[in-house]
Amino acid sequence: MKIWVINKKRGLTALFLCVLLTLAVVLGRSATTPTATAERDLPIYCVEKPEDEKVISISFDAAWGNEDTEELINILGKYKVKTTFFVVGSWVDKYPESVKQLSDAGHEIMNHSNSHPHMTSLSKEQMIEEVTKCDEKIKKITGKKPTLFRAPYGDYDNAVIGAMRESGHYTIQWDVDSLDWKDLSAEEITERVTSKVKPGSIVLFHNAAKNTPKALPTILEKLQKDGYKIVPISELILKDNYKIDHSGMQIPIQTKKELNES
Repeated sequence: MKIWVINKKRGLTALFLCVLLTLAVVLGRSATTPTATAERDLPIYCVEKPEDEKVISISFDAAWGNEDTEELINILGKYKVKTTFFVVGSWVDKYPESVKQLSDAGHEIMNHSNSHPHMTSLSKEQMIEEVTKCDEKIKKITGKKPTLFRAPYGDYDNAVIGAMRESGHYTIQWDVDSLDWKDLSAEEITERVTSKVKPGSIVLFHNAAKNTPKALPTILEKLQKDGYKIVPISELILKDNYKIDHSGMQIPIQTKKELNES
């Protein structure tokens, strides 16, 4: 049996070489592996507003049924409220007369994709095709090309936000979810919305939700009584000179001119 004897000099040399090898491996990995802190691209969930600027938006996603669209138009008209409807291209195909009614009543008609897919499962080309087809269908009826997009299922990632930006759309989420699609009672929907709204909020409803038409009048009355002004989303959001924080809140950035004037 051989016995290897490592003297002090050889031991230090071996240790030094081992340290160098470890550093090389670590540095090599860090050069090729993405970091976990890569900046996330977020949609607009809400807009920063001072407490005394009580302006919000409410929105409706239209993807399936159409049984209450006319009722919603009548309720919104009674309270002189203009909103944003995000419609799917296939819904436009089925109910073009409802799209025209909504537009004629002064509501925004915006893009909710053409076929309601999970956008994160698509290639960039497929994403842009989805919004382009829906844009064309809406413009044919309303004469206006949508500038806002809401991802089906609220499903997005950096690639989706980037593709929408490239195609000329602001991606819109929400910070107040009515959960009307869960068939909550009118009272539960009303409580959820009115207790969570704050200046700059974007509220999510759905057309063809069971109890939304019953809840909506009470919600609008309460919000207006509390001093809220309800506007379409395109009038609420900032178009430039803004950043989006970690929560999805859109925050204005003062320009050099504004800073000099302040």
